[in-house]
Amino acid sequence: MQTPFPPHATALVPIEGSTQMFPVRRVYCVGRNYAAHAREMGSDPNREPPFFFCKPGDADAVIAVPAGQTGAIAYPSATHDLHHEVELVVAIGKAGSEIAVEQASDHVFGYAVGLDLTRRDLQGQMKAQGRPWEIGKAFDQSAPIGPITPRQPGAPLTHGAIALSVDGAVRQQGRLEQMIWSVDETIARLSTLFTLKPGDLIFTGTPDGVGAITRGQVLVGSIDGLSPLQVRIV
Repeated sequence: MQTPFPPHATALVPIEGSTQMFPVRRVYCVGRNYAAHAREMGSDPNREPPFFFCKPGDADAVIAVPAGQTGAIAYPSATHDLHHEVELVVAIGKAGSEIAVEQASDHVFGYAVGLDLTRRDLQGQMKAQGRPWEIGKAFDQSAPIGPITPRQPGAPLTHGAIALSVDGAVRQQGRLEQMIWSVDETIARLSTLFTLKPGDLIFTGTPDGVGAITRGQVLVGSIDGLSPLQVRIV
């Protein structure tokens, strides 16, 4: 099949302990999935059904950073208020829709540390006008991610510390068990809205402490049991 220009590149994420790469299909994100973060964003953290938004799944948005390396992330255009949000990322390895909570972990390929970078000023402007806030979330290099650690049979990642430091100072700190909606509940709910397929990534929400970052700063995201993610804003 001929095309008028080369096909767009697929984002490929390293897999821990393997020479294989994880090809990304779609990127789903869960909004306000930690109560303290919901409060700092001015929302009531009651247990309403989770809401979702998307980022591009291509290599323009998903920046895979190998273990032990520092990724270079360009400060995006049109913003003066770029924010960090560290998140547990769930990689889907088995297709499904209308997935039961009890079977959700069977669809997980593995886990990684990710950053949901946000143009907060643009997001706020869109919210105030009642418009979609895609321009605040779905820009180039907005989804850095570290290596994916495959899920061990019978051992879903449900507990552990999650944190982010900027230039060595801790900005965000929490625990995975503080999620309002667990990973399994999130997968089950999302699968009622979309058919999940291998290659999908789910950013599962961020703890409180989000804040602005500037050029030259180094961010390190960490989750117990996973390879840390390190990036520099350039």
